[in-house]
Amino acid sequence: MPSPTPAATEPTELIEALREADSSMGLLLATRRLAEACHPGAATSLVEVLGFNNPGAAVAAVDGLIALGEQAVEPLLANLDGHNYGARAWAVRALAGIGDVRGLELLESALACDIGPSVRRAAARGLGQLQLSALSQSEQARVRQRCLEALLAGAGDGEWVVRYAVATGLEQLLLGMEKTDGAQTEGLGALQAFAGDPGDDTPVVRLRAELALERLADQARN
Repeated sequence: MPSPTPAATEPTELIEALREADSSMGLLLATRRLAEACHPGAATSLVEVLGFNNPGAAVAAVDGLIALGEQAVEPLLANLDGHNYGARAWAVRALAGIGDVRGLELLESALACDIGPSVRRAAARGLGQLQLSALSQSEQARVRQRCLEALLAGAGDGEWVVRYAVATGLEQLLLGMEKTDGAQTEGLGALQAFAGDPGDDTPVVRLRAELALERLADQARN
């Protein structure tokens, strides 16, 4: 039986179709096809789409980049356009969804400084779900502390959707910590401030924090 033909370095035809798209709908469809290929060679082209003024195509590109996972991180970080706010905002969403620790600095910066509440919300959720298993114990502790500090600062955000995401991020972060980790006290304190009396002025944020506290209490009992 003949050996299989090696995969191409890039999905050339799909990338070419993307470059030749001459309408918004054409760009959207070409981006979806390229994203669905889930080929590492598509990552740089998908990152380029984030800078186009086409939200539908950007959503498809983000989905494709998240599906590629860690293979998309370097292309994302290497091709960030500091002068294109839209591209940076979409990149934050992609990195938050991937959960690779290499995106930590961008997520921290986005939660602290980004002008868009939806971007800060994505960053908060991302900081709670970074994948740390490949790191040493000391590195895991260092990264978790940075995430915690960023989320604690984000707890004072003026937008309730961001505070809701902070509560979610804190829950995920604390669930990954050992019960004896001293940082848990700070995180629990922030959740209790959201849920307590008077607590957050938005009921849904209070309820989300209460749910987080219940889940953390269940974990501590087990």
